[in-house]
Amino acid sequence: MLGKFKRLFVIKTRFEAYLIIFALALGAMTRGAQYTLQYPGVGGYLLFAATAGAVFLGGAKILDALRYEREAREAGEKTADSPAVAPAEPK
Repeated sequence: MLGKFKRLFVIKTRFEAYLIIFALALGAMTRGAQYTLQYPGVGGYLLFAATAGAVFLGGAKILDALRYEREAREAGEKTADSPAVAPAEPK
């Protein structure tokens, strides 16, 4: 039962990753807009840009992690198909 619950918090597909990145971006842009009201001028806009940049970096990391996991899974399947040690030839 705990295993099923933990699977809810694992990003398995690119679509799920895009949904999470969208939610992060929505929250970050809302916070960035509040920064421009709290800190008028250049400081507020720099904080706004920092929140946007954080989403770009986080989103790229999420997508890279998905690609890495897929490649590792495919490499594992290839090694599972071929024997680890070649059988010795009789002399």
